[in-house]
Amino acid sequence: MLRGRPRRGREAHAAAGDDPGAEVDPLDPAQERRVRAVLALGGVPQTDLPDGVQQVRLRLLERAASGREAPRDVSAWAAVVASNLAMDWHRAKRRQERLGERLAALRQPSAHPSGEDSSVLSVAVAQGLDELPDAQRQVVVLRFYADLPVRSIAEQLGVPEGTVKSRLHTAVRALRARLHEDEVV
Repeated sequence: MLRGRPRRGREAHAAAGDDPGAEVDPLDPAQERRVRAVLALGGVPQTDLPDGVQQVRLRLLERAASGREAPRDVSAWAAVVASNLAMDWHRAKRRQERLGERLAALRQPSAHPSGEDSSVLSVAVAQGLDELPDAQRQVVVLRFYADLPVRSIAEQLGVPEGTVKSRLHTAVRALRARLHEDEVV
């Protein structure tokens, strides 16, 4: 398994059983058990453990494919990645719970006394979004409709996090002004 430098040429083929098309598993069984243990201790449910192990494998393979040298201690590196995945799992779970709470609040009759009020608000927000510049509309949709964190939006768009925050701030301010102008809120 990968324990220092990535295998190249004949050495890799020999490790794959002399089959040049065979894939070499970057995690040996002991490393996989350790990754599973770290994920489980991190609170990831049993049903999600195989996905977590695959994520660790994928990151190790991506690292090798990018030409970077394999970690000196693959087992320790995999444990750290597994720990980070467990934290990400908890963050995603909390985000889903908050989204569920927001959606439940929208469904409560006291929040919107009539369907007409809700329709007027939806139309006003849609019109406000249409009036925003493309870059601002894009970050609003990714942040509030796709529920992506600022960091992910910045990575996906290839811009600094500060740029995403600035665009969000400007867009929300413009939407708020539009809703007040139209006397929707």
